[in-house]
Amino acid sequence: MSALLTGLLHGVAAAADTPPAPAPVQGYRVVASYPHDPSAFTQGLAFHDGALYESTGLYGRSTLRRVELASGRVLQQVALPDTMFGEGITVWRDEIVQLTWRAHRGLRFDRASLRQSGEFHLPGEGWGLTHDGRRWIVSDGTADLRFLDPQTQREVRRVQVQDAGRPLRRLNELEFIDGEVWANIWHDDRLVRISPADGRVLGYVDLQGLRPEGLRRHREAVLNGIAYDVDRGRLLVTGKYWPWLYHIEPMPLPSR
Repeated sequence: MSALLTGLLHGVAAAADTPPAPAPVQGYRVVASYPHDPSAFTQGLAFHDGALYESTGLYGRSTLRRVELASGRVLQQVALPDTMFGEGITVWRDEIVQLTWRAHRGLRFDRASLRQSGEFHLPGEGWGLTHDGRRWIVSDGTADLRFLDPQTQREVRRVQVQDAGRPLRRLNELEFIDGEVWANIWHDDRLVRISPADGRVLGYVDLQGLRPEGLRRHREAVLNGIAYDVDRGRLLVTGKYWPWLYHIEPMPLPSR
């Protein structure tokens, strides 16, 4: 074998052994802040046609509510049964769909009245929920995203979320933004941007410093809740027990 061919083969092998680079990280700036119920154990957030919807968790305290963004006032609320722990929500046509954690049940509510209109079986745990216009997308605390048929609630496919070839676990609340799935990572100050086609991590938005100062010692007062106002291009985020909900704008981190 010639030296040239040997060198080429070694180069190809070295390239194949090189792990992919980690996804890039963006910073953020706060555009505006709004009052938020500090007793809300926020599990899901959605914004549609000028209305903010929120799911709160904990057994005996779980709710689905419509909230006035500017004041944080709860305009309408329905309580879940004490045996259910509320999780992610999404607006699907004229309904709000809400997951429960370990009850293996998803709930459907009329968007206008918040009256329950149905329910369905959900295999596994329910964490976050969004949709891409065709499929419901569910997280369950693992590195997987499950895509469900809205008519039958059956799983039609799933992807494993990976960054640099490694699974990214603890995926939580979800939002679909401009063709990407955005997710909270439980007990992490980053949002992650995910390709719904193959689960590849496209980037992170590092929200360190956003958590209100007085909550930093509270273990469960973590970042959780992403909503996107399509009409005004606003990205809204909050957390469990946070007294504020923030309109943020992702921006590149300064070059080092």
